[in-house]
Amino acid sequence: MESSSNPSDAPLDPMPFGRAEGTRILILDDQEIIRVQLRRILQKNGYTTLEAGDASTALEILNREPVELVLSDIRMPGMTGLEFVQTIAHRIPDLAVIMVSGVDSMEMAMECLRHGAYGYIVKPFDTSGILIAVANALRRRMLELEHRDREGILARKVREQTEEIRNSREEIAHRLLSASEHRDNETGAHVRRIGLYAAEMATFLGWDLESIDCIRAAAPMHDIGKIGVPDRILQKGGPLTEEEWIIMKTHTTMGANILKDSGVPFIQMGARIAACHHERFDGTGYPMGLVGNQIPLEARITSMVDVYDALCSKRVYKHAWTEEEALVYLQENEGKHFDPVLLRIFLDNFDRFREISRENPDTFAPEEFPRRL
Repeated sequence: MESSSNPSDAPLDPMPFGRAEGTRILILDDQEIIRVQLRRILQKNGYTTLEAGDASTALEILNREPVELVLSDIRMPGMTGLEFVQTIAHRIPDLAVIMVSGVDSMEMAMECLRHGAYGYIVKPFDTSGILIAVANALRRRMLELEHRDREGILARKVREQTEEIRNSREEIAHRLLSASEHRDNETGAHVRRIGLYAAEMATFLGWDLESIDCIRAAAPMHDIGKIGVPDRILQKGGPLTEEEWIIMKTHTTMGANILKDSGVPFIQMGARIAACHHERFDGTGYPMGLVGNQIPLEARITSMVDVYDALCSKRVYKHAWTEEEALVYLQENEGKHFDPVLLRIFLDNFDRFREISRENPDTFAPEEFPRRL
């Protein structure tokens, strides 16, 4: 049994330096006498210790044992203490490390701290110096973990609030659309896909997250003005007369009027999309005959993805086009109906849009199409 006649070996009250119970410290030093000295000091003050004579053994221990702190020598055969610190800095970021050296060098101490060490102790050391350094390192580690936990909680709250705002936007959009969704031939899935397609395009264009969320909620409102179009025109199975077309085209301005003067950004965007989603890049669209970049970017995006999805969708008055047929149509109308830059982005990333389509299919009652065709 080891003697404790030396006053410096007497147990110190661990409370001023932090609680020692349950704290596991790995002593890494190639000299056994140093390991014995450190073990005696730490164990007498309530710490649990593990030992390694080289860095490789220390890494093996760390891979299988929970450890809060390492006391590491700097000069060792094989991997040095500094190299050890660099190795574990990213692998075990929650681990505190104190370097122990026989060299009283400010340059070496600063180098160790730069690479992640929590402290630097010079041999020969005394009991109080070791315990103070250990307690300070453990305290710093605890504060960093608490800070990280608070950051994690804050980040989670931000994500939850962002999701709540996004869901609120979508709910508002769907409620605005609910009055007209049963009067048109479009399905809820089609409307949802338009928002997802538009958001994906905005992502490829490098928009910020707020703007991406805005277009995800705004694009589905592109046809909200159809609430003002009579059923006899909106649900007509055959071609529209010239007079009926004039009335049908007013859904763009009616939609803009429904959404105008809002202080909510995504509704403001929805108003621009409603007004301009039937404009064409070459100026032959309606209602204003805008050309090229005169058409708001969000409207150019919505127009393209809306046409694509409508072509590929089955309706009571038409069969769905094949994917190849729809893509050929888009390419044939590059620079005419569609913005060439946007069309190229769409085509270059088409696998993603196909994935969105497959994840959000239309659903119909089994008898719906045979009965209505």
